[in-house]
Amino acid sequence: MADVSLAFLWHQHQPYYPDDLTGENPMPWVRLHGVKDYYGMLLHLMEFPAMRCSINLVPSLIEQILQYTEEGRSDRFLDVSRINADNLEEAEAVFLLDNFFMANPHHMILAFPRYGELYQRRGLGRCSGQEALRRFNSRDLRDLQVWFNLAWVHPIAVAQDPFLSGLVTKGKQFTEEEKHLLLDKHLEILKKILPLHKKLQDDGQIEITTTPYFHPIVPLLLDKKFAREALPQIQLPSYQASYLDDAKVHFQKAIDQYKSIFGVAPTGMWPSEGSVCQPFISLAESFGFRWIATDEEILSASTHGDVSRDSHGYVRNPHKLYSAYRVHDSGKGINIVFRDHALSDLIGFRYQHNEPEAAAQDFLHTLSEIGKSINSDKPALVTVILDGENCWEHYPGGGVDFIRALYRKCTSTPNVHSVRLGDYLAHNPPTNNLDHLFAGSWINHNFAIWVGHEEDNTAWDLLHKAREYLKTKDAFSFNELLQKAWREIYIAQGSDWFWWYGDDHSCAQDELFDELFRRHLKNVYAFLGDIPPIELDRPIRKKGARNIHTLPRSFLEIRIDGLPRFFEWLTAGHYACQGERGTMAMTTRGPLRDIYFGFNLKKLFIRIDCTADAKQALKQFHQIKIGFLEPAGHQVIIDISNQEKISFTHLLAGKEVAASIEIALQKVVELSIPFEILDVNENQIISFYVEILENGLGRDRAPREGLISFSRPTRDFEQIMWDV
Repeated sequence: MADVSLAFLWHQHQPYYPDDLTGENPMPWVRLHGVKDYYGMLLHLMEFPAMRCSINLVPSLIEQILQYTEEGRSDRFLDVSRINADNLEEAEAVFLLDNFFMANPHHMILAFPRYGELYQRRGLGRCSGQEALRRFNSRDLRDLQVWFNLAWVHPIAVAQDPFLSGLVTKGKQFTEEEKHLLLDKHLEILKKILPLHKKLQDDGQIEITTTPYFHPIVPLLLDKKFAREALPQIQLPSYQASYLDDAKVHFQKAIDQYKSIFGVAPTGMWPSEGSVCQPFISLAESFGFRWIATDEEILSASTHGDVSRDSHGYVRNPHKLYSAYRVHDSGKGINIVFRDHALSDLIGFRYQHNEPEAAAQDFLHTLSEIGKSINSDKPALVTVILDGENCWEHYPGGGVDFIRALYRKCTSTPNVHSVRLGDYLAHNPPTNNLDHLFAGSWINHNFAIWVGHEEDNTAWDLLHKAREYLKTKDAFSFNELLQKAWREIYIAQGSDWFWWYGDDHSCAQDELFDELFRRHLKNVYAFLGDIPPIELDRPIRKKGARNIHTLPRSFLEIRIDGLPRFFEWLTAGHYACQGERGTMAMTTRGPLRDIYFGFNLKKLFIRIDCTADAKQALKQFHQIKIGFLEPAGHQVIIDISNQEKISFTHLLAGKEVAASIEIALQKVVELSIPFEILDVNENQIISFYVEILENGLGRDRAPREGLISFSRPTRDFEQIMWDV
């Protein structure tokens, strides 16, 4: 049995939002994640001085923090927040109603009664901001200005500050003075973030790593054909020139910034999106980096499957995954470590639905099992890498109870030692070598998110044309405006713009991301006094944000036998379990594949399809849970091993009742639930999710975020659908 060296690397990242030509910044996310996550993660570490980890700060994020704290810059959301609610123009008030509920509804809005009241009154999805405005007076709008900005402050920061905690207690009828003091607190917190990172680094508690400056997919800058190593048939952009010089600029700018803030040169790097290729090694080494990190699937592909997972998710040859490696290119070598994507996804996507102590204990139990699987005197290196920002809004209370439980157990469990990655590699130099580093990212060991789709390729081609235009101006390299134009090219090479193109990810701000990408390319021309090509005025994004699920189109009559009869479910609503959280992606997959749902006048029907026959796919799990948030408090629990053991519970009433629920588990899971036991009337909203449990802990859930929602039908439902 080996000891476990646990290496967390929290990735903190935002793309470059501001328009340097106009000075406008339409996005608030640097500020809001700053006062919540970037600061909050440091507060957690200060609570546990024995905890060691690495934190990756993307340079484009750092630059924007400094713009707030040293240059006095703002953002559109902050500007509208500062306007006196009595003096809001109609367009500004509508902006509030359309944008100031951009937070997790269950954990960041409904958790606060007044914010929840305003949310319900807004009626998102049922009417426009313009239509809702008549239901809001200036007092309501001021409270909304306050609550949006207050809900985004980290809970520990709120608890430590009497003024902030006093605002929470007061709850409503805030004054203009209180609002401005809150917004000033935002800037006070932002000013603490970088100095506190430096202090924790200098104290030896954290290691700070970096990423190429504007977060580009470096292998695609070097040669877009690297995408074909994983996907030989992928359609590439029309222009495939190498941008090696640009990649070098991203590296050098990151190093220069790092030295100016943290006083030393960086030694570790998380490549943008974990994206690597063979030439990345010599490039990183030439800039002085000693180690990089990427995903375990890159190791699997690099070893031709020697390191992989079986059908149950267990690692084959675990001693090879939980080790560091040395990889060489062109006579230069660098150390490389590989993230355990299953453990990373547990924190990013699974544990939010579980009781914090139980989730933290499950994590430590998994670490213990890893240690038992390895027979070595050398500690097993378990590398956990995920966003340090986006997942916490999906946890109750901002994840505070879970992180505290996790850090407490990580610093008190024998044979588990939290480490900084650089320290581990210094004390345990790699003895394993990789002959070739497979070209890919942390998502499915390929680059399909960022290239290959028609929209992605269009964006790359427009970027190339702007770059070629700029090259014709190189004779004027002394010109400061030319340097600003090149900076716009580097900004447009950031991974985030391509993340939102194609059909992989979607969010409410798709159109704005598209507009920002094209604006950066327009600025290339505008800085030099030329008119941008008209094609940059045309949106690249061809469709809006996708719906989370479809809705039933007619009444169903289902024979509950666990056999997927096509025509029975032909007009059902459908949810595909592909993970809808736009800012994050999950690499591990649970057993759930599709959820179908529908009804007749008396019953709700639900069908659960798995990645294999349901009876086989679910045999290692214990229960299926159907949880209802509307009507609140109802849940159905099905014992997988004994389908006759069904409980229907009304949690709010604190009782369990017998119910005429039918269930069958064969090739699929089918069940029917009478509407009468849900206590819902016609046209009343029903919202539910499906969850797979093992020892009481959630192992998969659909939808992974959000709910499946519909209205109980009336008798004329089919006639209405036909008329539509």
